[in-house]
Amino acid sequence: MKRILLVVAYEGTKYCGWQVQPNQITVEGVLNRELSRLLGEEIEVIGASRTDSGVHAMGNVAVFDTNTKIPAEKICYAINRSLPEDIVVQSSREVPERFHPRHCDSFKTYEYRIWNADFIQPFNRKYTHFVYRELDTDAMQRAAEQLLGVHDFTSFCSVKTQVQDHVRTIYQAEVRRDGKLVTLRIRGNGFLYNMVRIIAGTLIKVGMHELPENCISSILEAKNREAAGPTAPAQGLMLIGIEYPDLS
Repeated sequence: MKRILLVVAYEGTKYCGWQVQPNQITVEGVLNRELSRLLGEEIEVIGASRTDSGVHAMGNVAVFDTNTKIPAEKICYAINRSLPEDIVVQSSREVPERFHPRHCDSFKTYEYRIWNADFIQPFNRKYTHFVYRELDTDAMQRAAEQLLGVHDFTSFCSVKTQVQDHVRTIYQAEVRRDGKLVTLRIRGNGFLYNMVRIIAGTLIKVGMHELPENCISSILEAKNREAAGPTAPAQGLMLIGIEYPDLS
Protein backbone atom coordinates (compact mmCIF):
# COMPACT_ATOMS: atom_id res chain seq x y z
CA MET A 1 0.00 0.00 0.00
CA LYS A 2 1.29 3.46 -0.88
CA ARG A 3 -0.05 6.99 -0.47
CA ILE A 4 -0.27 9.21 -3.54
CA LEU A 5 -0.48 13.00 -3.49
CA LEU A 6 -2.32 14.80 -6.30
CA VAL A 7 -2.23 18.49 -7.15
CA VAL A 8 -5.62 19.23 -8.70
CA ALA A 9 -6.84 22.22 -10.72
CA TYR A 10 -10.51 22.70 -11.49
CA GLU A 11 -13.07 25.18 -12.72
CA GLY A 12 -15.71 24.94 -10.02
CA THR A 13 -18.69 26.46 -11.84
CA LYS A 14 -20.72 23.30 -12.35
CA TYR A 15 -19.68 21.50 -9.16
CA CYS A 16 -21.36 21.55 -5.76
CA GLY A 17 -17.99 22.13 -4.14
CA TRP A 18 -15.17 19.72 -3.45
CA GLN A 19 -16.65 17.36 -0.87
CA VAL A 20 -18.83 14.37 -1.77
CA GLN A 21 -22.54 15.06 -1.26
CA PRO A 22 -25.53 12.77 -1.89
CA ASN A 23 -27.06 13.20 -5.36
CA GLN A 24 -24.68 16.05 -6.25
CA ILE A 25 -21.75 16.34 -8.65
CA THR A 26 -18.58 17.28 -6.74
CA VAL A 27 -14.89 17.40 -7.60
CA GLU A 28 -14.08 14.77 -4.97
CA GLY A 29 -16.83 12.52 -6.26
CA VAL A 30 -15.54 12.67 -9.83
CA LEU A 31 -11.97 11.93 -8.71
CA ASN A 32 -13.12 8.97 -6.61
CA ARG A 33 -15.11 7.52 -9.51
CA GLU A 34 -12.40 7.88 -12.16
CA LEU A 35 -9.52 6.77 -9.94
CA SER A 36 -11.50 3.70 -8.88
CA ARG A 37 -12.11 2.83 -12.54
CA LEU A 38 -8.48 3.40 -13.49
CA LEU A 39 -6.91 1.48 -10.62
CA GLY A 40 -9.50 -1.29 -10.25
CA GLU A 41 -9.97 -0.70 -6.52
CA GLU A 42 -12.19 1.46 -4.33
CA ILE A 43 -10.53 4.88 -4.01
CA GLU A 44 -11.54 7.68 -1.68
CA VAL A 45 -9.39 10.79 -1.87
CA ILE A 46 -8.75 13.09 1.10
CA GLY A 47 -8.69 16.75 0.11
CA ALA A 48 -6.73 19.54 1.74
CA SER A 49 -9.34 22.23 1.14
CA ARG A 50 -13.08 21.59 0.89
CA THR A 51 -13.86 24.43 -1.48
CA ASP A 52 -17.47 25.59 -1.82
CA SER A 53 -19.81 25.37 -4.78
CA GLY A 54 -18.54 27.58 -7.60
CA VAL A 55 -15.06 28.11 -6.15
CA HIS A 56 -12.09 27.39 -8.41
CA ALA A 57 -8.62 25.98 -7.73
CA MET A 58 -5.25 26.00 -9.45
CA GLY A 59 -3.59 23.80 -6.85
CA ASN A 60 -5.78 21.96 -4.39
CA VAL A 61 -4.12 18.92 -2.85
CA ALA A 62 -5.54 15.43 -2.28
CA VAL A 63 -4.15 12.06 -1.26
CA PHE A 64 -5.33 8.48 -1.58
CA ASP A 65 -4.03 5.01 -0.74
CA THR A 66 -3.58 2.37 -3.41
CA ASN A 67 -1.98 -0.97 -4.25
CA THR A 68 -1.48 -0.06 -7.91
CA LYS A 69 1.71 -0.94 -9.76
CA ILE A 70 1.44 2.25 -11.84
CA PRO A 71 4.36 4.54 -10.93
CA ALA A 72 3.14 7.41 -8.78
CA GLU A 73 4.40 10.11 -11.14
CA LYS A 74 2.52 8.51 -14.07
CA ILE A 75 -0.91 8.44 -12.41
CA CYS A 76 -1.62 12.08 -13.36
CA TYR A 77 -1.13 11.27 -17.05
CA ALA A 78 -3.35 8.21 -16.85
CA ILE A 79 -6.21 9.78 -14.92
CA ASN A 80 -6.38 12.96 -17.02
CA ARG A 81 -7.46 10.88 -20.00
CA SER A 82 -10.80 10.15 -18.33
CA LEU A 83 -11.42 13.31 -16.29
CA PRO A 84 -13.77 16.01 -17.61
CA GLU A 85 -12.03 19.00 -19.17
CA ASP A 86 -12.73 21.23 -16.16
CA ILE A 87 -10.71 19.00 -13.77
CA VAL A 88 -6.99 18.38 -14.39
CA VAL A 89 -4.48 16.62 -12.14
CA GLN A 90 -1.36 18.76 -12.42
CA SER A 91 1.01 16.29 -10.79
CA SER A 92 1.15 13.07 -8.77
CA ARG A 93 3.80 11.72 -6.41
CA GLU A 94 4.26 9.26 -3.58
CA VAL A 95 4.35 10.65 -0.03
CA PRO A 96 4.86 9.05 3.40
CA GLU A 97 1.85 7.07 4.64
CA ARG A 98 1.59 9.34 7.70
CA PHE A 99 1.10 12.44 5.54
CA HIS A 100 -2.38 13.98 5.84
CA PRO A 101 -3.21 17.10 3.76
CA ARG A 102 -5.37 18.70 6.45
CA HIS A 103 -3.37 17.77 9.54
CA CYS A 104 0.17 18.61 8.41
CA ASP A 105 1.57 22.14 8.62
CA SER A 106 0.87 24.09 5.45
CA PHE A 107 0.62 27.51 3.85
CA LYS A 108 -2.42 28.23 1.68
CA THR A 109 -2.71 31.01 -0.87
CA TYR A 110 -6.03 32.30 -2.19
CA GLU A 111 -6.95 35.05 -4.61
CA TYR A 112 -10.27 36.87 -4.80
CA ARG A 113 -10.80 38.63 -8.13
CA ILE A 114 -13.11 41.57 -8.77
CA TRP A 115 -14.03 43.06 -12.14
CA ASN A 116 -14.40 46.77 -11.34
CA ALA A 117 -15.94 48.48 -14.36
CA ASP A 118 -19.13 50.02 -15.68
CA PHE A 119 -20.13 46.74 -17.32
CA ILE A 120 -19.48 43.08 -16.69
CA GLN A 121 -16.95 41.31 -18.91
CA PRO A 122 -18.80 38.26 -20.28
CA PHE A 123 -15.62 36.25 -20.84
CA ASN A 124 -14.59 36.31 -17.17
CA ARG A 125 -18.00 36.36 -15.49
CA LYS A 126 -17.36 32.85 -14.11
CA TYR A 127 -14.05 33.84 -12.51
CA THR A 128 -14.61 37.34 -11.11
CA HIS A 129 -17.12 39.19 -8.96
CA PHE A 130 -18.52 42.17 -10.85
CA VAL A 131 -18.58 45.50 -8.97
CA TYR A 132 -19.62 48.59 -10.95
CA ARG A 133 -18.98 51.16 -8.21
CA GLU A 134 -15.44 52.53 -8.25
CA LEU A 135 -13.22 50.90 -5.65
CA ASP A 136 -10.53 52.75 -3.68
CA THR A 137 -7.87 50.05 -3.79
CA ASP A 138 -5.42 52.12 -1.73
CA ALA A 139 -7.93 52.13 1.14
CA MET A 140 -8.54 48.42 0.64
CA GLN A 141 -4.80 47.74 0.87
CA ARG A 142 -4.44 49.72 4.08
CA ALA A 143 -7.36 47.80 5.54
CA ALA A 144 -5.96 44.46 4.39
CA GLU A 145 -2.67 45.12 6.18
CA GLN A 146 -4.54 44.95 9.50
CA LEU A 147 -5.15 41.24 8.83
CA LEU A 148 -1.45 40.39 9.01
CA GLY A 149 -0.24 38.38 11.97
CA VAL A 150 -1.98 36.08 14.44
CA HIS A 151 -5.65 36.84 15.11
CA ASP A 152 -8.91 35.26 16.19
CA PHE A 153 -10.97 35.34 12.97
CA THR A 154 -14.36 34.54 14.51
CA SER A 155 -15.81 37.68 12.89
CA PHE A 156 -14.62 36.51 9.48
CA CYS A 157 -16.07 33.01 9.41
CA SER A 158 -19.49 31.58 8.74
CA VAL A 159 -21.71 30.69 11.68
CA LYS A 160 -21.67 27.17 10.16
CA THR A 161 -17.97 26.82 11.01
CA GLN A 162 -17.56 23.65 13.08
CA VAL A 163 -13.97 24.03 14.30
CA GLN A 164 -13.40 25.31 17.83
CA ASP A 165 -10.11 27.15 17.23
CA HIS A 166 -10.61 30.33 15.19
CA VAL A 167 -7.04 31.60 15.51
CA ARG A 168 -5.10 31.79 12.24
CA THR A 169 -1.90 33.44 11.03
CA ILE A 170 -1.90 35.62 7.91
CA TYR A 171 1.46 36.20 6.21
CA GLN A 172 0.35 38.13 3.14
CA ALA A 173 -2.68 40.30 2.40
CA GLU A 174 -2.35 42.42 -0.72
CA VAL A 175 -4.84 44.29 -2.90
CA ARG A 176 -3.64 45.24 -6.36
CA ARG A 177 -5.27 46.71 -9.45
CA ASP A 178 -4.45 45.82 -13.05
CA GLY A 179 -6.72 47.95 -15.16
CA LYS A 180 -10.27 46.91 -14.31
CA LEU A 181 -9.20 43.79 -12.46
CA VAL A 182 -8.79 44.10 -8.68
CA THR A 183 -7.20 41.14 -6.92
CA LEU A 184 -6.96 40.32 -3.23
CA ARG A 185 -4.14 37.86 -2.58
CA ILE A 186 -3.99 36.32 0.88
CA ARG A 187 -1.62 33.69 2.29
CA GLY A 188 -1.91 32.04 5.69
CA ASN A 189 -1.47 28.88 7.70
CA GLY A 190 -5.16 28.04 7.36
CA PHE A 191 -8.58 29.53 6.68
CA LEU A 192 -11.99 29.12 8.27
CA TYR A 193 -15.24 28.38 6.43
CA ASN A 194 -15.99 31.35 4.10
CA MET A 195 -13.16 33.35 5.70
CA VAL A 196 -11.61 34.67 2.47
CA ARG A 197 -14.99 35.51 0.94
CA ILE A 198 -16.03 37.44 4.06
CA ILE A 199 -12.71 39.30 4.08
CA ALA A 200 -13.24 40.12 0.40
CA GLY A 201 -16.79 41.32 1.03
CA THR A 202 -15.57 43.52 3.87
CA LEU A 203 -12.73 45.01 1.84
CA ILE A 204 -15.14 45.76 -1.01
CA LYS A 205 -17.21 47.80 1.45
CA VAL A 206 -14.02 49.63 2.44
CA GLY A 207 -13.27 50.28 -1.23
CA MET A 208 -16.74 51.78 -1.65
CA HIS A 209 -16.13 53.96 1.44
CA GLU A 210 -19.05 52.30 3.19
CA LEU A 211 -16.69 51.10 5.92
CA PRO A 212 -13.66 53.01 7.25
CA GLU A 213 -10.27 51.63 6.32
CA ASN A 214 -9.37 51.18 9.99
CA CYS A 215 -12.39 48.91 10.58
CA ILE A 216 -10.57 45.58 10.38
CA SER A 217 -8.99 45.80 13.83
CA SER A 218 -12.32 46.54 15.51
CA ILE A 219 -14.06 43.78 13.53
CA LEU A 220 -11.43 41.29 14.69
CA GLU A 221 -11.83 42.42 18.28
CA ALA A 222 -15.63 42.02 18.11
CA LYS A 223 -15.43 38.24 17.46
CA ASN A 224 -18.89 38.51 15.96
CA ARG A 225 -19.83 37.59 12.38
CA GLU A 226 -22.32 40.47 12.24
CA ALA A 227 -19.48 42.97 12.68
CA ALA A 228 -17.91 42.13 9.30
CA GLY A 229 -19.11 42.74 5.78
CA PRO A 230 -21.06 40.40 3.49
CA THR A 231 -19.80 37.12 2.08
CA ALA A 232 -18.57 37.85 -1.45
CA PRO A 233 -19.84 35.51 -4.22
CA ALA A 234 -18.06 32.21 -4.80
CA GLN A 235 -17.02 32.66 -8.42
CA GLY A 236 -14.40 35.30 -7.57
CA LEU A 237 -12.45 32.94 -5.30
CA MET A 238 -9.57 30.73 -6.41
CA LEU A 239 -7.31 28.50 -4.36
CA ILE A 240 -3.90 29.24 -5.87
CA GLY A 241 -1.87 26.62 -4.06
CA ILE A 242 -0.88 24.82 -0.87
CA GLU A 243 2.68 24.44 0.37
CA TYR A 244 3.86 21.80 2.86
CA PRO A 245 7.19 22.72 4.48
CA ASP A 246 7.83 19.12 5.57
CA LEU A 247 7.55 17.81 2.01
CA SER A 248 10.60 18.47 -0.12
